[in-house]
Amino acid sequence: MTGIIMRLLTYVIIGAAIYFGIRRIINDWREQFKRHDRAVRERDLRERDRPDVVELKKDRDGIFRPDKNRTGNKGAAQESSSDRDDD
Repeated sequence: MTGIIMRLLTYVIIGAAIYFGIRRIINDWREQFKRHDRAVRERDLRERDRPDVVELKKDRDGIFRPDKNRTGNKGAAQESSSDRDDD
């Protein structure tokens, strides 16, 4: 009887160690990916504020064109309405 209890206790301890180990690995990876995503988002926000970045807006015809209302596009080449191919 004691042998069976010791064997079950050993299996429970090994199972718990595996379970908590896998859980820890998953949580560490999740945190690492969150930190990476945060860093990428901050970088994208900084790049968006640069004056040489052109922000494109979807026009009525479905084509993406520079936003004429944005103040950061002063130096960017913008199309006039006569240059567009309107069908």
